[in-house]
Amino acid sequence: MKISYNWLKQFIKIDWKSEETAALLTDLGLEVEIVEKYQSVRGGLEGIVVGHVLTCIQHPDADRLKITTVDLGNGVPVQIVCGASNVAAGQKVPVATIGTTLYDKEGVAFSIKKGKIRGQESHGMICAEDELGLGESHDGIMILDDSLSPGTPAATVFKIENDEVFEIGLTPNRADAMSHLGTARDLRAGMLQSGVSVELITPSVSNFRVDKRTLKIDIDLKEPKLAPRYCGVTISGIEVKPSPAWLQNRLKAIGLNPKNNIVDVTNYVLHELGQPLHAFDAAKINGKIVVQTLPAGTKFVTLDDVERTLHEEDLMICDEKGPLCIAGVFGGKKSGVSENTNSIFLESAYFDPVSIRKTAKRHQLNTDASFRFERGIDPTITEYALKRAALLIQEVAGGEITSDLINVYPKKIENFNVFLNFSNVDKIIGQQLPKDIIKKILVSLDIKVNSVSDAGLGLTIPNYRVDVQREIDVIEEILRVYGYNNINFSNKLNATVFNAPRNEDYKIQNTIASQLNSQGFHEMMANSLTTASYVALSEQLNPSHNVTMLNPLSADLSTMRQSLLFSGLEAVSYNINRKNADLKLFEFGKTYHNYLAGYEEKKHMSLFLSGNRNQENWTSVQKTSDFFLFKGYVSGILSRLGIEKIKNLPVTSDVFSEGIAIEIGNETIVELGVVKKSILKHFGIKQEVFYADFNWDLILKKISIKIKYVEIPKYPEVRRDLALLVDQNVTYESIYNIARQTEKSLLKDIDLFDVYEGQNLPEGKKSYALSFIIQDNSKTLTDVQIDKIMNKLQKNFETELGASLR
Repeated sequence: MKISYNWLKQFIKIDWKSEETAALLTDLGLEVEIVEKYQSVRGGLEGIVVGHVLTCIQHPDADRLKITTVDLGNGVPVQIVCGASNVAAGQKVPVATIGTTLYDKEGVAFSIKKGKIRGQESHGMICAEDELGLGESHDGIMILDDSLSPGTPAATVFKIENDEVFEIGLTPNRADAMSHLGTARDLRAGMLQSGVSVELITPSVSNFRVDKRTLKIDIDLKEPKLAPRYCGVTISGIEVKPSPAWLQNRLKAIGLNPKNNIVDVTNYVLHELGQPLHAFDAAKINGKIVVQTLPAGTKFVTLDDVERTLHEEDLMICDEKGPLCIAGVFGGKKSGVSENTNSIFLESAYFDPVSIRKTAKRHQLNTDASFRFERGIDPTITEYALKRAALLIQEVAGGEITSDLINVYPKKIENFNVFLNFSNVDKIIGQQLPKDIIKKILVSLDIKVNSVSDAGLGLTIPNYRVDVQREIDVIEEILRVYGYNNINFSNKLNATVFNAPRNEDYKIQNTIASQLNSQGFHEMMANSLTTASYVALSEQLNPSHNVTMLNPLSADLSTMRQSLLFSGLEAVSYNINRKNADLKLFEFGKTYHNYLAGYEEKKHMSLFLSGNRNQENWTSVQKTSDFFLFKGYVSGILSRLGIEKIKNLPVTSDVFSEGIAIEIGNETIVELGVVKKSILKHFGIKQEVFYADFNWDLILKKISIKIKYVEIPKYPEVRRDLALLVDQNVTYESIYNIARQTEKSLLKDIDLFDVYEGQNLPEGKKSYALSFIIQDNSKTLTDVQIDKIMNKLQKNFETELGASLR
């Protein structure tokens, strides 16, 4: 938000330097991020003075040049060579003296220097209006009023506006400060607390009166909940033209481009008082003004020539034939003010903030008016702002007020009542403030003190302070005006010894994150909001379990995610598309589900691996990441957490083409594998991606800090590996089940540590590398026993799956 210092001084008479004012505003919570200089003419016409042309003769060596002698008011006339055809003796002209900086049409600065033009010395430059930034004409030099004295600064002649503009980083809760009046209110409170007595000066509207009642336009308010207050008045006989310089300068200073005097006045009052206004061409209104909603699908063309499809909840300003304006958001093409307009209907209203916000978001419109309406404006100044704007329009555009001011206000918006407990003030602030100072601060903020007791104060909060509705809000107001820097710090040091458990979530997360970082992984943080269409990529995700947003920013951010997979694949795709294809990523995050029993959040950790395992180097061969490497990372995490007695089972999730599930008891703690190509294709990923999903909530339960001792097995376990060539449709689950049925007593574990599809394999085939752990708790196994088990396994794989050894 931009605030003009000159404009602010119209509300408060203050002679402080801008740095002092900026510091106080920042202390009050209106953080001034930067103070910029503003000049209505670039350069401020510094170095430009009025010159009196004493003589003017033809240049002896150039037909288009003339040699002039000019009096600059210092008693020493100077010679200036001029190429303008209209220069003549006796004129008063603007002269850029030696050292003056001017700007060309592209804004590039150049300096006026002493020089020679065709052999004749020139000590300055007689300027045209475009060379000074005062207009577009370059037909000749400017001829000034003959009554001006030589040497008079041009900045004085043209009344150059010099201003300073505060760029304020306004927080969303401070709707009351979104204007020069609102900023002045806060500044007054701060100055009173600093011991400077000032008064708030508001523009007078006492001259408002009806000139004649010849153009009455009635108002039919059909949606009082969406438009609690609506005011209007007509003004006839106006002339639409450019605004006067003072009005244009005010708007330019805060970054607005002037358009015409009517629109400029509505913008001026908006930024002066914080009340949005809208002017309709009265000749284009058929019958009365109707404030209502329209059926869904109604078409409406706005001022930007875009045809928009209305929602049934969009509040519209209509006449008896159709819509004229999207209330509080954007005007209509057909009812707007044009250069041919000679009478207007001027609107000032208070609209429901929630309604305006939804409409603005639906149509992706963000205007100065909607910005204020959706945060909550002051409903008490609706009529006052309308009168202020009407008087300004009469001042800059002429005309007469040709109707009574209609004020439709069915139910008054009441102020808030709060009781402030003195003990709570002391407790929150940490210091006892004198009661008279508390009351003084509250009064300076327009908070009315209704009752006073030893316990506290009964207060009435003005309804424009939508962010002050609780006792704690009032305490915050007291504190910010009193000054955070004025609160004393205690010399006493308090410390609390807290015995935190070793297995707190954040500690375990940091432990695993450090381990993964040391292995080359990078932590990512994805948005919990995603698109609802992702659930269609997996049959295990139920669309009815989606947690949907009531007011989404876009369709791509309309649903809370049910899985970390898809947001992770978005990151993988984003990196691959930017030539960063070797990826190791992990994320701690939550998934969100809407079950019949209610909403539920689940904590997960995701792991992603894709591309090459190491960078290309002349000392080592580049290798592609594989399943065995990925499973090693997963096993390392579980080992670091002390999770043992796990079982490797075939994965059931349909997001994997191949994978395993790791269980403790009958509960799955991790699912990992190769992401299906059909899912990768949806994200435009062509390379293999490995994904692991850790059920973090369950893992936290399984972590135990108890130390258990077990006897080392007396008899060794034996590992045997098989590399099986199988058909593409054969799954790890079928191999796992056959192995378990073949040997139930001595086969302790089965592990899939590599899957290969590619070159040097027959078409339609793939390779599984499996390990089998065999152990007898009562004796040492012999080679004969082991070979017998392995031969039996191999035979069953060949018989039931058609597998063969590689």
